[in-house]
Amino acid sequence: MKLRGIARISLAIAALGAVSLTGFWLGRFQAASPLVTSDEINTVEVTNKNLKALVRVIARIPKAQLQPGESPDEIGSGFFYKSNRIITNYHVVQYAESIQVELADGRIVTAKLDGIDPGIDIAILAVSGVQAPATMRFGTSDKLIIGQKLIIFGSPFGVKSFVSTGELAAVERTAPPADDIGQEVPAMMMTTAFLQRGNSGGPILNSRGVVVGVADAMMASNTFAADGSIGLAIPIDLVKESIQDLEQIGISQRGSLGITMSNLGDLEPIIRKQAGITTTDGAVVEEVPAGSLGQRAGLRGAIRDNNRALVSLGDVIVAIDSQRVKDQYDVVRLVAAKRPGQKLTIKVWRNKKEVTLTATVVKRQR
Repeated sequence: MKLRGIARISLAIAALGAVSLTGFWLGRFQAASPLVTSDEINTVEVTNKNLKALVRVIARIPKAQLQPGESPDEIGSGFFYKSNRIITNYHVVQYAESIQVELADGRIVTAKLDGIDPGIDIAILAVSGVQAPATMRFGTSDKLIIGQKLIIFGSPFGVKSFVSTGELAAVERTAPPADDIGQEVPAMMMTTAFLQRGNSGGPILNSRGVVVGVADAMMASNTFAADGSIGLAIPIDLVKESIQDLEQIGISQRGSLGITMSNLGDLEPIIRKQAGITTTDGAVVEEVPAGSLGQRAGLRGAIRDNNRALVSLGDVIVAIDSQRVKDQYDVVRLVAAKRPGQKLTIKVWRNKKEVTLTATVVKRQR
């Protein structure tokens, strides 16, 4: 079996060689460059202009956080947006005890966390004693068109300076990558471009060569699937807003109720029936900390005994600003769309009837 496999590879290489020679011979007479199509030319131009701004992020994970056999290095991607500032994913550096970045020319330098925004899975890294070989410009994600070409830079499986292309396949609400990360992204960009472990934090560019998204995760049948994977990315408009908040204030200024919730659908049917609820759509308010926006809005939490058994059901949030919610993630992302000073309307199910509450979003504190 191995010999036959080698034979197939050899034949394939021979065939490719024949094609290459033919293409080169034809190219000498029909084209001044081996790049034939305008799409090829565009991809190469964007790559040559921006690839030097890409970095490979190496996060050293403490031994206590590792599973048996796991590497102590978490590999991700990032890119310079300023001469000494880098964007990457928060989940790449979340547990890091030290961080290094490898530049395009192979130099490895120490980096430190300069700002984090777990709500949209973004982190800013700072480096000193070195200048960015290049920086990338931000574009906008608001006017992206389904089917539009995207170019992704990154380090999948640790491979440096990997470039892939694909299309913007959809912009959809998806489940967050983790319980405490990325919950405030209203909708993810979905792409057909190659996106695997190690791409996290890398830039996604359009054909104009500006960043329109940040690679975040993939949807696949298993963690290591390459075929059929769907890449998920954070829209750059959200990232730009976060960067401005982090640089000027130190913390994101998206709206937050500051409460804990559970999904109504997770409750026993008998409890929903006793509360007069005939649907599984909604978020149950569990705890309402003092001073939180939820408390100022008048939300009521659940009451539980010492064994955590439910004594009294809390408010069930059914709508935010007239938009019906399916679960607690819907509540988080809809509230996160608000900025300080904006009004928020919360519709809850309380004592077998709907009650409308209002609040004004306030500035988040460090």
